[in-house]
Amino acid sequence: MSVELTKLPSGINVITEAMPHLESASLGVWVNSGNRDESGDENGISHFLEHMAFKGTRRRTARQIAEEIEAVGGDLNAATGAESTAYYARVLKADVPLALDVLADILSEPAFDRDELLREQNVIIQEIGAVADTPDDLIFEHLQGTAFPDQPLGRSILGTPKTVRSFDRGKLCDHLARHYRAPDIVVAAAGAIDHRAVVAEAEKRFASFNGPEGPAPEPAHFGGGTHVEKRELEQVHIALALAGVSQNDPALYSLQVFNNILGGGMSSRLFQEAREKRGLCYSIYSFHVPYSDVGMFGLYAGTDAADTSELMRLIVDEVADCAETISEREIARAKAQMKAGLLMALESSGARVEQLARQMIAWGRPIPLEELVAKVEAVTVDSARAAGRALMERGKLATAVLGLGSGLESAAAIAETLTRPAA
Repeated sequence: MSVELTKLPSGINVITEAMPHLESASLGVWVNSGNRDESGDENGISHFLEHMAFKGTRRRTARQIAEEIEAVGGDLNAATGAESTAYYARVLKADVPLALDVLADILSEPAFDRDELLREQNVIIQEIGAVADTPDDLIFEHLQGTAFPDQPLGRSILGTPKTVRSFDRGKLCDHLARHYRAPDIVVAAAGAIDHRAVVAEAEKRFASFNGPEGPAPEPAHFGGGTHVEKRELEQVHIALALAGVSQNDPALYSLQVFNNILGGGMSSRLFQEAREKRGLCYSIYSFHVPYSDVGMFGLYAGTDAADTSELMRLIVDEVADCAETISEREIARAKAQMKAGLLMALESSGARVEQLARQMIAWGRPIPLEELVAKVEAVTVDSARAAGRALMERGKLATAVLGLGSGLESAAAIAETLTRPAA
C-alpha cells in the first residue's frame, strides 16, 4: 500500500492510497467546515446543506443521483461534524470516475429546488424530534451545550426547528460560497484506484472551487456548568465532561491512553468496577474528542434512579484514582489495543480513506503508521497519569443528568467534587 499526495493549482489536496488486493474503492470529498463555522441564526446549515446536496443538481434529479450509483452496485452517503463535512462513496474500481462525477456535481451545482428544500426541512425537524425522544442521544446534546455554552461548538449540529425553517436557497448558496473553498477541500480515495487518474478527474471536475481559504471559526473555550432535566424515563442518564486537549497538544496520546484505561472497553476500570463488580449500570464508558483548538474528555453511564448517587461517587473516585495509580500492565494493554485499532483500519478502504482525509484536515499531511505507533509507544506511566491529573486541575466540569428521582441534583453536586482541590 502506498500513499500519494498531490496539491492541485487551485489548492485542493488529492490524497490516495492504492490497495491492490481490492476490487472496490472508497472515495470522497472532505470539507474543512462544520457547525463550528455557523453563526447563531445559521445553526444547522452545514447539516442542512449536506442533506440538500443529494436533492438534485442542474444535471441530475435526486432520484438519478441515487440510481446512478446504485445501478453499479455502489453506495453514497455524507456526514456533518463539528469541524468538517464529508461526502463519500464506495464503488467498484471501474466506477471511480462516475463516483467522482456525482460527488463533484452535487457540490458544485446543487439545484436547491424550493419544493425539495421544504420537504427536507420537515425531514430534519423530524430528525431533531427523534433525538429529543432518544435520551442516550439527547444527553450528549445537553453535555455539549453545557461544556461549550453560547458558542457554535456547543450548539446542535442539527440546528433548531426555527433555524432550519429559516434556510432558503440564498442562505445555502452564500454558505457554500464562503466555506467550500479549494484550500479547505480534500479529495481522498483508497482501494482499487490509480492516483494519477484520480488527480486528473479531480482537477477536471472540481475546477469551479477556487479562491482563498474560508473564514476561520471563532476560538472555542470550555465553559462548564450543570444541566439537570427531569423526565419520565426508565433510567437516569449521566454525562460528564472535562476540558481535554486539542489535536496538536503534546499530551494527546497520553490522554488517549488514560481514556482507554479508564473507560475504553470491557477491561477498563469503569466497566469492571461499575458493571461487573457492582452491577450499577448496563452501559458505561469514557471518551476524548480533540478539536483543532480545544478538547472534551467525557464519561457516560445509564443507571437506575436509586443508584445514581452511588454511581456518581464511583465515577469520581475512579477518575481520581486512575490518575494516580495507572500501572505498567494497564499501559501495555492500552497500547496494544490502540495499535491493533490502527492496524485494523488498514484493512478497510473506508476506514483508511477517512483516516487520510481527517489527517489532512487536522495536520495538513498524512501521518505514517510508524509515526502513529511511535507516538503511542512513547506514552509512559508518568505521562498518562499526568494527563489524567491535568483534566481535574483545569478546574472546569460540565455535567448533564436526565431522568427521574430525588438524586439528580445530589449526583450533580457529587460530580462537582471532581475538580475541587482536596481539603
